[in-house]
Amino acid sequence: MEVFRHTPCPQDINQIAALLKDTGFFHSYEIDVATELVKEWLSKGPDSGYHFIFSDSKGCLAGYCCYGATPCTLSSYDIYWIAVHPDFQKKGLGRKIFCETELLIQKAQGTRIYIDTSQSEKYLPTRKFYKSVGFKQVALLEDFFAPGDGKIIYCKILA
Repeated sequence: MEVFRHTPCPQDINQIAALLKDTGFFHSYEIDVATELVKEWLSKGPDSGYHFIFSDSKGCLAGYCCYGATPCTLSSYDIYWIAVHPDFQKKGLGRKIFCETELLIQKAQGTRIYIDTSQSEKYLPTRKFYKSVGFKQVALLEDFFAPGDGKIIYCKILA
């Protein structure tokens, strides 16, 4: 059974930056946003509106998720980040982190989870993962990120 922690600590800022860089999927400006969410939580705590799930292995961050209630909705949540270090990919850790996220959202009376990603070929494994954990594509915003690179939005309705 995986043991997760939910409270960010200052060293998570650098560990998240390193993890996201090591995946090879994120631009530096995206990594800046991800670390800013941790800083926001460290400054405001739960009032930041962000929630985290961390999986550590031997003192290093193996994977994490950041999510929060979608503003102006009754029971929808957004997953802002979910990532697993390459050394821990293809071993079920991403699925375990997602299942923990889903469980916590259900406990908070959440009924829908939204997540999005790029339409580019590079993100095909990401899209396959989302579908494998029960997400359905609900929208495509063409040319959102760049010409020819749309934003795909997925939703999972919780029972």
